[in-house]
Amino acid sequence: MNAASLSPREALVELGDLLQSQCLAYGDFVLTSGRHSNYYYNGKRVTLAPRGAFLVGRVLFELMRGKGIQAVGGTAIGADPMVTAIAIVSALEGEPIPAFIVRKDQKSHGTRESVAEAHSPDGQPLLSPGRRVAIVDDAVTTGGSLFESIEAAEGLGCKVELVLALVDRHEGGGDAIRARGYTFMAPYGCDSLGCLSLDASFPT
Repeated sequence: MNAASLSPREALVELGDLLQSQCLAYGDFVLTSGRHSNYYYNGKRVTLAPRGAFLVGRVLFELMRGKGIQAVGGTAIGADPMVTAIAIVSALEGEPIPAFIVRKDQKSHGTRESVAEAHSPDGQPLLSPGRRVAIVDDAVTTGGSLFESIEAAEGLGCKVELVLALVDRHEGGGDAIRARGYTFMAPYGCDSLGCLSLDASFPT
């Protein structure tokens, strides 16, 4: 289907099919959190693909539309293609949202920055006190990577308005984020067998 004529619901369904068919492997895996799982989700197989990137940008931008979000970011490397996709779709939709990336390690040369960020149209640093930001990642298990990005943004004075993951593994991370008072949403959930489905709590 032509990108310009794709509705948010159609994008949601197509993206879910891609994630299920391309991103899930089955076996015995150790996750970033240290936990064992009988499936492994590798979202980059879709977020780095041309069609997948567009669909990710389309689906997640719809959650930010009209909410006054001034920047979107996440932790390298899972969030890198996602924030770029959102920034591009937001520009095409007439509501541009610049992106930033939280580095795993502080840069050791040049400006020694710990966050890479786009320029801001007002000439101020993109991540500056009072900015309303969204934080994203390709999946949430315990929430560790999302919390890293939240803390980096808040450390620069930003206000985290929205926290998003493509897939919630339903292992406590989403609940932990909500328990800290943040608005958290994930369009898809994965059960213990690695079966992906549209999350029941997701607004359509």
